[in-house]
Amino acid sequence: MATRAAEMRDEGIDVINFSVGEPDFNTPIHIINAGKKAMDDGYTKYTAGPGMIELRKAICEKLERENGINYNPAEILVSNGEKQSLYNVCQALFNEGDEVITFAPYWVSFPEFVRLADAEPVIVNTVAEQNFEPDFADLSRKMSDKIKGVIINSPSNPTGGVWRAETIIHLLKMAKEHNWVLISDECYERLVYDGEFVSAEKLNRDQKIGAIVVTCISLSKTYAMTGWRIGYAAGPADIIKAMSKIQGQATSCANSIGQMAGIEALTGDQNCVDEMRSKFRERRDYIIPLLNSLPEVTCAVPGGAFYVFPDFSSYLGRKTNDKILKDTFDISEYILGSARVVTVPGDGFGAPGHIRFSYATSKVIIQKGIERVKTALEKII
Repeated sequence: MATRAAEMRDEGIDVINFSVGEPDFNTPIHIINAGKKAMDDGYTKYTAGPGMIELRKAICEKLERENGINYNPAEILVSNGEKQSLYNVCQALFNEGDEVITFAPYWVSFPEFVRLADAEPVIVNTVAEQNFEPDFADLSRKMSDKIKGVIINSPSNPTGGVWRAETIIHLLKMAKEHNWVLISDECYERLVYDGEFVSAEKLNRDQKIGAIVVTCISLSKTYAMTGWRIGYAAGPADIIKAMSKIQGQATSCANSIGQMAGIEALTGDQNCVDEMRSKFRERRDYIIPLLNSLPEVTCAVPGGAFYVFPDFSSYLGRKTNDKILKDTFDISEYILGSARVVTVPGDGFGAPGHIRFSYATSKVIIQKGIERVKTALEKII
């Protein structure tokens, strides 16, 4: 879809993009200036493999201050984006014959991280009407002795859903009982609009559950730093050490300039985060009624991230331009061709019938784009 959109732009066609998975804001200026200063000061060399000690200390301070959990630098790994942290933990923990629970809708990389470790993802359904929280009946049906881990993501990409604390506590207790490692992707931790975010490990410690948890967090979404490629993992020292060994053979260390900018991001003025979160919430509240005004489309209100995940299933099996819309790939392709609007098919996230829209764009563009989608849908037989 992104390639098609780029080709259309090259042809001079006006395309509206709802597929973007990053903030549309520039990195805050104090963080940019820290990166510039790092280059001027000569921070352009290799760093320690797990990350600069100054950054790992800043991460520990952040986790205590904002997440209420204590770590030491030996329990922190700085990676080239959180994505590498997630890849590393799967490589360190899983082997051929292992199974890892992944909940659908899932971020597209979760099953592939598991497969790249020669393990097999076990796809478990969720309940759309309950913020896409796990369907525990489906999980019970798919239980086996081969399961070694479970990956969770709240707030979620693609749904924007935020899981209740009691749901995560239930999973933590299952992880403890069955000796699973719980991997918590908390990429969108600061982008929660209704209530307060609570880390899985915070719940684990507060409830004295004793599960093994590896928490993966990114600077990308919180500080609009996607291109700086800085993320990190926090967990038991032996797992972090194994992850660090893998990373050392793959990429040596994370970007030194990005790490220096990351220190400023975590320790500097946080007003920029509040401002971006406020804008995202305003846009969320703007796009939801527009989507629900589309014919035969329904969209719940997500609690976090910057995605909405409306249900377009009523259009499956219908016809347009002599073509049957078999799945959301077909629907998204039709919307792109007919309305010049880029969306992301839910089938790619393991969620047939849904389509992901990102509201990391202006309200003017949101309104214009949804109006185009409405015109396209009205032409479907």
